[in-house]
Amino acid sequence: MDNRADQGGWSRRRFVGAMAGTAAVVTVPAPAAPAPDPAPDPAPVPHRQKAEPGPRPLYLGTYTSVEGGGKGVSVARYDPVSGAVTGAEPLAEIPDPSYVTVHPDGHTLYAVDEREDGAVTAVRLADGHVLGSRSTGGSGPCHLSVHPSGRWLLSANYGSGSVAVHPVDASGALGARTALVTHSSPAPGPGQQGPHAHQFITSPDGGHVLSVDLGTDTVYTYRLDTGHGTLTEVSRAHTRPGAGPRHLTFHPNGRYAYLANEVDDTVAVCAYDPATGRLTVGEPQSSGASGDVTNYPAQFVVTPDGGFAFLANRGHDSVARYAVEEDGARLRLLDTVPVDGDFPRQLALAPDGRLLFTANQRSGTVSVFRVDTGTGALEQAGEPFASPVAVCAVPL
Repeated sequence: MDNRADQGGWSRRRFVGAMAGTAAVVTVPAPAAPAPDPAPDPAPVPHRQKAEPGPRPLYLGTYTSVEGGGKGVSVARYDPVSGAVTGAEPLAEIPDPSYVTVHPDGHTLYAVDEREDGAVTAVRLADGHVLGSRSTGGSGPCHLSVHPSGRWLLSANYGSGSVAVHPVDASGALGARTALVTHSSPAPGPGQQGPHAHQFITSPDGGHVLSVDLGTDTVYTYRLDTGHGTLTEVSRAHTRPGAGPRHLTFHPNGRYAYLANEVDDTVAVCAYDPATGRLTVGEPQSSGASGDVTNYPAQFVVTPDGGFAFLANRGHDSVARYAVEEDGARLRLLDTVPVDGDFPRQLALAPDGRLLFTANQRSGTVSVFRVDTGTGALEQAGEPFASPVAVCAVPL
């Protein structure tokens, strides 16, 4: 069976996860300078940028409905210097919380409930109290993020190929959904049976929100009305047919982004114009995977200084290390580093960029690497930490 083909809706994600050199560089032309925004969004709540002394929380997502899965969201502790991870404890019993994120103010965690009747759930971090769940209006939600204003939660429904918006109140709880948009065009790409929204994020300037759809080979840009929570489409960027884009990560300068293409095992540099929200997808490049193994690129992260990018390779079971050059316009593949685990589903950097975490789904582990901020070199920080069906690890 071709495991790059669609497996009947959102279950393809579980199907893929459950199955047991230097490349050419590409430069993307710089977009035009952005025009002033006459009505900027509220100032974002700043994220913590420096590691504080003592253990820090590491929030872990899993599947609860598969053999060997966890019981919901759990929290471990990591040392921000050594990278050692210790003592995971239950935080909240949420069904299939395969992706989690934390509000910019650090008080509330949000998790997807990746089920046929999809939902998003809010959890108060002070005591693990569940503040409630809201329907996403679709099936198999697989990603969520908080708008920098802290007032809106964005979620992507993989199974139904739609994106949703929920308001966030002062307590961190979620209100009734204010927007739901299904990616009804273009037609699905080769091997796909429909749209599969895989990510929904805000651009660094805060002016637009972008959704990556694996099924339609398209990145959609929307304008979010920050007063009413509604969406207006403003642009589409198309990959080559069959690329299967999964995850987009912006360079800190906000003018370039890096796209992981799951289906054709490539990556691409994208130029971004903050004034219009238009994304321009560059030529495909190597994921760094080699040999006969079937590989699925999963997720990019970029160091806080914008000097290096890291890519999770599922199948090759490695992290590809790229030098970021020409102010973000070029990625140069340096090498790949084994994760000492099986099927790295997700990557995350500690806030100061000195530690890199990989959530390894099939081995049920989280690997930690110390990052040399000068060279981008990765050094494994001890043995991987055991965590049932580890599909998401978020360090604060």
